[in-house]
Amino acid sequence: MTFSLFASKGFNQGILNQKFFISIVTLLVAASAYAQIFDPVKWEFSYEAIDQNEYVLHFDADIESGWSVYSQYLERDDGPIATYITFDEGGHFELVGDPEEDPENKKEGYDPVFDMNLTKYYKSMKISQKVRVLDASQPVTGYLTFMTCDSVRCLPPKDIEFSITIANVLDPVKWEFSYESIGQNEYMLHFDAEIDPGWSVYSQYLERDDGPIATYISFDEGDHYELIGKSEEDPANKKEGYDPVFDMNLAKYYKTMKISQRVAAVDPSIPITGYLGFMTCDSVKCLAPQEVEFSLQLGASQGVSQELPSSQAGEIEVSKDVYKMLYGIDDIANTPQACGDYETLNPEEEKSFLMIFVLGLLGGFLALLTPCVFPLIPLTVSFFTKKSTDKSRGFRNAVLYGAFIFGVYILLSVPFHLLDSLNPDILNEISTNVWLNLLFFIVFLAFAFSFFGFYEINMPSSLTNRVSSAESVGGVLGIFFMAITLSLVSFSCTGPILGTLLAGALSSDGGAWQLTAGMSGFGLALALPFALFAMFPGWMAKLPKSGGWLNTVKVVLGFIELALALKFLSNADLVMHWGFLTYELFMGLWIVIGLGLALYLFGVIKFPHDDKKVQLSRPRIGVGVLAILFSLFLGYGLSYNKEVQTFQSLKLLSGLAPPTGYSWIYPNECPNGINCFKDLEAGISYAKSQQKPILLDFTGYACVNCRKMEEHVWSDPRIFELINEKYVLVSLYVDDKKELPAAQQIEVNRIQGGKRKLKKYGHKWAHFQTKFFNNNSQPYYVAISADGSQVLNNPVGYTPDIAEYESFLKCGLSAYDQLTTN
Repeated sequence: MTFSLFASKGFNQGILNQKFFISIVTLLVAASAYAQIFDPVKWEFSYEAIDQNEYVLHFDADIESGWSVYSQYLERDDGPIATYITFDEGGHFELVGDPEEDPENKKEGYDPVFDMNLTKYYKSMKISQKVRVLDASQPVTGYLTFMTCDSVRCLPPKDIEFSITIANVLDPVKWEFSYESIGQNEYMLHFDAEIDPGWSVYSQYLERDDGPIATYISFDEGDHYELIGKSEEDPANKKEGYDPVFDMNLAKYYKTMKISQRVAAVDPSIPITGYLGFMTCDSVKCLAPQEVEFSLQLGASQGVSQELPSSQAGEIEVSKDVYKMLYGIDDIANTPQACGDYETLNPEEEKSFLMIFVLGLLGGFLALLTPCVFPLIPLTVSFFTKKSTDKSRGFRNAVLYGAFIFGVYILLSVPFHLLDSLNPDILNEISTNVWLNLLFFIVFLAFAFSFFGFYEINMPSSLTNRVSSAESVGGVLGIFFMAITLSLVSFSCTGPILGTLLAGALSSDGGAWQLTAGMSGFGLALALPFALFAMFPGWMAKLPKSGGWLNTVKVVLGFIELALALKFLSNADLVMHWGFLTYELFMGLWIVIGLGLALYLFGVIKFPHDDKKVQLSRPRIGVGVLAILFSLFLGYGLSYNKEVQTFQSLKLLSGLAPPTGYSWIYPNECPNGINCFKDLEAGISYAKSQQKPILLDFTGYACVNCRKMEEHVWSDPRIFELINEKYVLVSLYVDDKKELPAAQQIEVNRIQGGKRKLKKYGHKWAHFQTKFFNNNSQPYYVAISADGSQVLNNPVGYTPDIAEYESFLKCGLSAYDQLTTN
């Protein structure tokens, strides 16, 4: 079965007219056949990766002078044969949109023979078709049909078959090497990278060697040249900031990276050779470190970039015996069970935004119940009822007031969008900075003790008075300044809650947009009551009276702020590896805070603004009991889990408490205490003895999202049980810097073309991933049989959705059961 993409619809329509046309063409060709066989159009087929599992197929024609090829898109079907592409059907790929033509060398005009406007291409024709590949093990096949003519003859329509094998290998960085003369026998060598949007490359100069792979240039030794000074980097597109994963400041380049090295040439006739190493990452994945070779022949063609010799290297035959020596296996059957396709890159952002909006809404309602905000409601209602000359005017002013309150809090998030637009990583870099986390810790402590009543944190009175005086302007502008005044006056109570929203949004992947979602919820919660009570003053009678309960709410918020302060101190401790705020101490302090809250609510502990005699109301007792139950729940988190050989992980505290393995008492090296292997042969040997499938974990020490998967997905009890009990985990680090044994340091083919020498363990595992799985990004998870001979199901990359990742693991187990029972 096949299906076609026709530029002109209804190919069979007008076939009678076309028969006459083709007959004439055939006669013309036959008449000239004795003289020459024409083949004026040469087609080439290729592809490029544009995203995870998405590619653009290219169909490029080189057309001899004087000849032309018809477009896919013609006015009618009763004219010449339009170019069209027919794809063989298959479930391994999907077409995305229609094929597009590059307008270069396109000519349009009226043709009197066919009485229609025709579109032709001279010299070249380029067609592109976007596809989504579901199974890269099968090629995309089909044929392309076209017809070509010159000024005196046409050739019959011709079918050209194509077969495009997709390698799911990303190549977001392109390097060019050139030089320029700067004086007598002195030259400046240039190493310039073009970096795809969203990707970055690390600088040559990093604080320490135990972090990510810095860019480096290695020159082959020789007496024919001499390096002068160190290589220098152009600061354009350079971004710097603190990275908590490596506990160091990192410098990255986006869009471009330009390095220059000054040299003195002793003998310019001998080329300067070597290789450049680098690593590249985007926001969700990193690629294994790569090395590209260069050869610069000084004086050959000054200023012209030199091609990499590796791209033109001959094929290197690597026998199965060599692969057996390297990996313990020589081949893997890549025919996975079709039990589901997995969206691996984009988490459900809508749910994330909705959740933080709801949290902002709850924060706004909490702020309403504080002494700084609640008493302002009757004052506002009184203002609008006195100022409004009629009911409709009062209704309109109340709506405006609520809208302005909502708008003020939205505006607070705008500066963060400006920062986000300058650098997509800047908010994450800010949030993961150790000093900022310590600042948040101090600020939250200050807010907590303010809520306890030891002092007040207010906006400067001069600012508040200046804005308040602007209310006298009247009209819409006066109402706007009233909204700003409310925000400033209530800051001592709303500030800590807004600070929580800010810190939470900065430390999330959503960045500024999540902050906007949270501010929207907060502003809406504050605006609605003020607007509604101003519109319907009679509802005021149903509100509870102000009193000591407002201070109780404020103190409860103080305990919450105190607990959150420890979260930021924990972040700094994890980054700096101080090792003092471990899991057990963190949980112990939270238990103390929970019990302290209960003792306060039952009247055992008192703060400066509390009444001397505490009345134990039902809500107060209820919240106190909840605080005790929560403390007991935290105590369960300090129990020992034999399966993971460390403390019991509490899903509710995921992302708040330190990892359970970050412990004085029960530390562990493998994620969540899973019994893992870091060598493929050892993992296969163990899997055979246990008769379990293998979960290959292609990871890296520099892979941030690998850590996210380990901490937030693998820690889930369902996922942990599947990996720890049903699979044998083999983690292969593609950036491992340890040297390979000499026998394994061999040259192999790159999947993108050219060759490379395997020198380190990271090179070995990166080549293994691209050779057998046509993929080079991390994290990447592949379920294979115990002997390593069979891929069980479709691999996945970064998959933060727990249910989706569970489905992937269960699919692999099902495929393994079928494999072993057949």
